[in-house]
Amino acid sequence: MTVRRQLHLAAHFPGVNNTTVWADPRSGSQIGFASFEHLARTAERGLFDFFFLAEGLRLREHRGRIHDLDVVGRPESITVLNALAAVTERLGLAATVNATFNEPYELARRFATLDHLSDGRAAWNVVTSADAFTGENFRRGGYLDRADRYQRAAEFLATARELWDSWTPDGLPRPFAHRGRHFDIAGEFAVPRSPQGHPVVIQAGDSPEGREFAASAADVVFTRHGTLEAGRQFYADVKGRLARYGRAPQDLKIMPGVTVVLGDTAAEAQERAAEIRRLQISPQNAILALEQIWGVDLSSYDPDGPLPDIGPEPESTLVQGRVKVADPFAVAEKWRALSHEKGLSIRQTVIEASGRQSFIGTPEAVAAELDEFVTRDAVDGFILVPHLTPGGLDEFVDRVVPLLQERGAFRTEYTGTTLRSHLGLPDPVWKG
Repeated sequence: MTVRRQLHLAAHFPGVNNTTVWADPRSGSQIGFASFEHLARTAERGLFDFFFLAEGLRLREHRGRIHDLDVVGRPESITVLNALAAVTERLGLAATVNATFNEPYELARRFATLDHLSDGRAAWNVVTSADAFTGENFRRGGYLDRADRYQRAAEFLATARELWDSWTPDGLPRPFAHRGRHFDIAGEFAVPRSPQGHPVVIQAGDSPEGREFAASAADVVFTRHGTLEAGRQFYADVKGRLARYGRAPQDLKIMPGVTVVLGDTAAEAQERAAEIRRLQISPQNAILALEQIWGVDLSSYDPDGPLPDIGPEPESTLVQGRVKVADPFAVAEKWRALSHEKGLSIRQTVIEASGRQSFIGTPEAVAAELDEFVTRDAVDGFILVPHLTPGGLDEFVDRVVPLLQERGAFRTEYTGTTLRSHLGLPDPVWKG
């Protein structure tokens, strides 16, 4: 008998980029605890696996000024999640924390503490940075070459796991010692082994190094592959790498970030989606998005006019604090071709080209499509990125989750207490 595959759901707190519709009167605070609490409680009401917070280590700049169309203030993620642990019971709590600008002992201690306070619901989204602009906020600066960042992250994670394993499962501390290229530390870890043994590890990255790091060390992959075919290719590639690390396909969950727009009819949903994109990409935002690719001041261009006929400046520092586009010339040519083919203005091109893959339709159609992505091995689940703070998940939980449950595609209750149990992940083997 074939076991019906269950999809996994997580909630991403919005506000990191132009996904959020700031102009909507329902858009609330990005820093007030009530916003975090509302979204987390909604996710738990919907029986989601976890609640996911991004990270910002420096305010982004545009043309030498703070980019005021973006979120310009964000509290520290683990602190927020420690507070949310007190107002939730089963929901996983995932924090993005940079492995380039932190140290293993301190970060391992903070995550072990969160795992204790939440009774086993902590997760760490491991990210890296080769950005000297961000590094200026830290003693180390931007010294890491891009090629070294995953090496440091891999050693960082391995060292953290050594620290978590330095306490025996029956509660006895043992000395630790790690001697490596990036870390040379020894002593005794201050926090007993936590309920999950190790917090769940999430990894976001699509480069060959990122895929290999995920296959070797991660429990969840946060990806941007939204279309069915792209998802199937990514899924097969990453899952195919697991065996050489002694891991089974079910040991790693692949969960792309997606948006959902609902309507009572397909036409209404499409109309709502188009309006959301228009609000997300204002005329000013369109020029700013173009400048991120071109790397030059385009403020004199008309957002309703054609794309510039000049080439990008790949070494530009016009935009700082964002991930650089790998090949701006290729992106510029792609955007020009799109604009020419469809007769699009700058703003229309940005709307067409930069939209995150969305599921748009009636609740019944969206539930069926989400289920299809899982049954056809394109994903294991989804991280929903709503366009409103903090009420952007309410409609999905009220209208789509019950339909997924009716299809047998999603849980009707939490059956475990830890995030590992929600995700169906094995407990880490103690290697003390």
